Amino acid sequence: MTLKIIIRNVLTITALCSIAIVSLVNAEDTDKALLKRAQALFSPLPDTLRVDDYPFSDARVELGKALFFETRVSTDGRMSCAACHNPSYHGGDSLALSVGLNGKKLPRNAPTVFNTPLLISQHYGGNRLTVEEQAMKALLSPLAYGNKNYAEAEAKLKTLGYAKKFDEAFPNESDPVSAENWATAIGAFERTLLTPAPFDRYLKGDQRAISKEAKIGLDKFMSVGCAGCHSGVVVGGQSFQKFGLTEDYWLATGSKEQELLKGRDKGKFHDTQKPEDMFIFKVPQLRNVAMTPPYFHDGSVAKLDDAVRVMARLQLGKQLSDDDVNHIVAFLQTLTGEVPANFAKAPVLPVSPYNN
Repeated sequence: MTLKIIIRNVLTITALCSIAIVSLVNAEDTDKALLKRAQALFSPLPDTLRVDDYPFSDARVELGKALFFETRVSTDGRMSCAACHNPSYHGGDSLALSVGLNGKKLPRNAPTVFNTPLLISQHYGGNRLTVEEQAMKALLSPLAYGNKNYAEAEAKLKTLGYAKKFDEAFPNESDPVSAENWATAIGAFERTLLTPAPFDRYLKGDQRAISKEAKIGLDKFMSVGCAGCHSGVVVGGQSFQKFGLTEDYWLATGSKEQELLKGRDKGKFHDTQKPEDMFIFKVPQLRNVAMTPPYFHDGSVAKLDDAVRVMARLQLGKQLSDDDVNHIVAFLQTLTGEVPANFAKAPVLPVSPYNN
């Protein structure tokens, strides 16, 4: 090999190495820029929700967990919080429409219970501000526990062997077995149900926590406009929006029950009766969304990729390519956290006199 050829080969290799180094630097710069954009729109989950407004102790959490799984306070002896929020289904129930008291089908799909204290309010229409309010009012709901009044629910609790647990959770109270304390205890338990995910590690600076495909999806999620509503610590859940801004929802989902659906759920209007609240729903959180099908308030869409397509049409007026959808789904999968250990195993409940 001549000296001239050797020099030419060395120069070629050097040039290729330079291109590779530049490409690597550019990729690193691009990754840093993407992370910075994401950090401006999203926040990692906090380590704990022990806040002054809702103080809780280990005793309250333990009691709240037991009450969350307790069915005997309902009038049919079968309903509990866990009936619609099951550990096996990532805090949901996998049904299009949940089943309530006496086997009656409920009008809406049950969202996951995970991370819900961080939402702006509870229920699709936002008619419950906190998880404590939701738990307390559920006692009287004809769809949930069905009690005529709080005294009826409290009387049941006093016969079920919970007196000692209430005493420990609410010391120095003369009569701690109350509907308010029921709600406080369940709220304390629900405030422990946080699900940190790979996306949280990414937001904290770990570039390797999510895949290249997920990063492309994250970029698309932000640039196409999804993050306009789905942002913050739970990737949504902080605002209300009309469902169907650019296209009619019922047509976009291809539902065979369009007229039935139109007459069944008008969103926030159901509670306020204000025309401006027609078809206004709370923007759902997207944490654990890959694990909680079917989707939307009526459970009308079974697959996550179809839900992404529908939302792009309804809210953004855009038709996404299959590649775009697949990448966005890859990003959404990074929002899946582990089922909290304190939730995964059902508690041992007190023995009831009714069982003797």
